[in-house]
Amino acid sequence: MKYLPEERAKELALYIIETGATVRQTAGRFGISKSTVHTDITARLMKSEPDLYDKVRVVLDLNKEERHIRGGEATKEKFLAMQRREKE
Repeated sequence: MKYLPEERAKELALYIIETGATVRQTAGRFGISKSTVHTDITARLMKSEPDLYDKVRVVLDLNKEERHIRGGEATKEKFLAMQRREKE
């Protein structure tokens, strides 16, 4: 992704809106840090494309609300895997 940060911010926002991806998933997909995704969305996009920012903010807020559920599922899977290994 070698281009202007404002262009990258727009591309990241469109990806998040289209896929419903989290900041972490978006960072992994584009090979950049979570901090870069967050900065691009909250600082650059808010200034350059406020309407697009509002749309991506809806997705990110939903992801934030669901974060505890995903964390609980990950913990559950971790302990189930440990139990399976203990039985073997």
